[in-house]
Amino acid sequence: MNNVELIRTLPKAELHVHIEGTFEPELMFEIAQRNQIQIPYASVEEVKQAYNFHNLQSFLDIYYAGANVLIHEQDFYDLAFAYFKKCHEDHVVHTEIFFDPQTHTERGVSFQTVLNGLKKACTDAKTQFGISSHLIMCFLRHLSEESAIATLEQALPYKQDIIGVGLDSSEMGHPPSKFQNVFAKAREEGLLVVAHAGEEGPAEYVWEALDLLHVNRIDHGVRSEEDEQLMQRLIAEKMPLTVCPLSNLKLCVVSDMAEHNIHRMLQQGVKVTVNSDDPAYFGGYMNDNFYAIEKSLDLSQDDLKQLAINSFEASFITDAEKAKWIEEIQAIV
Repeated sequence: MNNVELIRTLPKAELHVHIEGTFEPELMFEIAQRNQIQIPYASVEEVKQAYNFHNLQSFLDIYYAGANVLIHEQDFYDLAFAYFKKCHEDHVVHTEIFFDPQTHTERGVSFQTVLNGLKKACTDAKTQFGISSHLIMCFLRHLSEESAIATLEQALPYKQDIIGVGLDSSEMGHPPSKFQNVFAKAREEGLLVVAHAGEEGPAEYVWEALDLLHVNRIDHGVRSEEDEQLMQRLIAEKMPLTVCPLSNLKLCVVSDMAEHNIHRMLQQGVKVTVNSDDPAYFGGYMNDNFYAIEKSLDLSQDDLKQLAINSFEASFITDAEKAKWIEEIQAIV
C-alpha cells in the first residue's frame, strides 16, 4: 500500500473544523437564492473568486458575509450535512465541530435554530454514514467577554447537546486572558474547553490558554515551537494541538508547506493532529491536508498512522471507542 492509499484507508477524527467554514460557493449561492438574500456576487464563479483572500481579516470578511445567508434550521442542516458527506469520502469517522452562535444570534437568528439544524445533521450522519460527532460552541474573541457570557447563558438550556466551548476569530490583540471568566463559568457547568492559540498570536497566548483557561486542547498552537519550555510542557502533559496545515499555508503562517513544523513536532513527541479548519476557503478537507504534508514533509507510513492515532487520543470520545479505532489503525499493513 502506498502513502496515498494509506491516507484514504486510515480512519480519522477531525477535531478542528468550523462548520461555517465548510460553506462551499455552490451551496452559499443556492441558499442565498432560496432565502432571497442579496449577496454581492452574480454567480457561483464570482463567489469562488471572492474566496481568493490574502490574509486572516480578508478571509473573515468573506466568511461572515457568507454566514449572512444562513437563516433557517434547514440552512444549518444543509451546511452540516454537506460537510458530513465530505467526511464520509475521506474516511473521517468522528468529528468535533465548531459553530459560532454569535455570528448568527447577532443577525437575529435564534440559538435554537442554529443548534437544531446542526443536531439533526449529526443524527442523520450517524444513521447514514456511521459518523459520530460532537458540537463545540465557540466564542468570537473580537467581541467582548460580556457577549461571550451572554452566549453561554443562552446555550445552557441546551448543554446536553454541546460537549464544550472554544475561542476563535481574530487572535491578535485578543489574548485568552480576556476570556478567563467565561471559561471558568463553562468549566463549572461541566463543559470541556478548547481555545485557538499560537496561530497568528505568540507562544505567550498558548501559556495563557493553558494556565488561565485550563484548556483540554490547543487549537493550532504551531507557534509553540518558538518557546522550548512550552514545547517541553506540551510533551510532558500530552497536550493535543489541532494543527491545520492548508489553513496555515493559505493564511501565510508558513510561506511554503515544506517549512511547516508539524513533522518536527510529531518527531519530538508533541500530540499533533491534522485538521481542515475552514476547508471551503483553505483549499481542502481532511485528506487534502494529509496529502499536502505527506508530499512536502516526506512523511513515513508510521508518521501517517501516528497522526491518525493522535486524532482519536485527542478526541472527546470514550476510551473504549478510542481503543477500537486505534486498534483498527494499528492493524493496517
